[in-house]
Amino acid sequence: MAEPFFSVETQLSGRRGRTGVIRTPHGEIRTPAFIPVGTQATVKTVLPESVKDLGAQAVLANAYHLYLQPGPDIVAEAGGLGAFMNWPGPTFTDSGGFQVMSLGVGFKKVLAMNADRVQTDDVIAEGKERLAAVDDDGVTFKSHLDGSTHRFTPEVSIGIQHRLGADIIFAFDELTTLVNTRGYQERSVQRTHEWAVRCLAEHRKLAAANPDMPAQALFGVVQGAQYEDLRKQAARGLATIGDAAGPAKGLSFDGYGIGGALEKQNLATIVGWVSAELPADKPRHLLGISEPDDLFAAVEAGADTFDCVSPSRVARNAAVYSVTGRFNITNSRFRRDFTPLDAECDCYTCAHYTRAYVHHLFKAKEALSATLCTIHNERFIVRLVDRIRAAIEDDTFDELRADVLGRYYSTSEK
Repeated sequence: MAEPFFSVETQLSGRRGRTGVIRTPHGEIRTPAFIPVGTQATVKTVLPESVKDLGAQAVLANAYHLYLQPGPDIVAEAGGLGAFMNWPGPTFTDSGGFQVMSLGVGFKKVLAMNADRVQTDDVIAEGKERLAAVDDDGVTFKSHLDGSTHRFTPEVSIGIQHRLGADIIFAFDELTTLVNTRGYQERSVQRTHEWAVRCLAEHRKLAAANPDMPAQALFGVVQGAQYEDLRKQAARGLATIGDAAGPAKGLSFDGYGIGGALEKQNLATIVGWVSAELPADKPRHLLGISEPDDLFAAVEAGADTFDCVSPSRVARNAAVYSVTGRFNITNSRFRRDFTPLDAECDCYTCAHYTRAYVHHLFKAKEALSATLCTIHNERFIVRLVDRIRAAIEDDTFDELRADVLGRYYSTSEK
């Protein structure tokens, strides 16, 4: 009998956190797990071999970016995402919904996250023009590369992700910000549910038409912003989507993503709302999270996997993670510091290079600076989640959290 796609192994005592195993055609992912982001089929500045060596179990790429460049047909012709980028392990692609919407309203890499300003249905970054327009059928948007016009529907997004060939793909959803009004959030949750039905139907159709392709797991995405009733409604709707008559009848998602704008102080609460409504035997992926306190909170509340661009992005701007917090390596005090970036880190960078050298590389604007810093930062977060997984297994989760967060958010010298 074939093993299940996901199985729970160890439950965190009295809480929703757990360890488990996700099984894909390209290998297993032991959860909780941090998934580095390789948006355009690359973790920026780092070889895929280095990403493997630093302990990453999977990588996540983006359907929006790969659709625009080089195009999903080229990736498919190469043998799929993993073969194209020479990555031997499991791969994820997100649906493109985040990029279509965030780039479309001019926020680029961030979203409006402050719920105190909830006031509008038409969120536009200051000084920007609208590049995306949503309707009930899909999204029409302008490319951020050349201004050309494109359209994503649920069927288009699923078709692109099938050609990209990732092991785990996501349903196309509408991303909202915390600035959108309650009324808009209600309409958006309903629209995302209707799109989820269409994604499941298209996924079944394409899988049936290509029986020789490796199986892909499809995750539904729970939206609903900061509203408890909307988050629970969205989660229940996705969990029971195959019960209703229609094109998705009899179908179900293989796992679930938790998406949208989240106020940091409410992250664990929202993940808890959603986890309580979703099936316990399916994995939950929290999109866009990597800060140490958020990781502990999300794992405790029931999230299994995470992705975020932050470790590599801040690395390119000289920000370094360490056990006593984040610091900027270009600070003058590191000019003659011949110790590793983090004395407790086991990454390649810390084993071979000093703070003084990495400081020099950034000051000299050498590309190697970003490579060495990215290797370190990605390893720091991957290793932290690995330690969280081990702590659940040996029942020392609370002790690990107290130690890690007490040191990381201290004001002591880095």
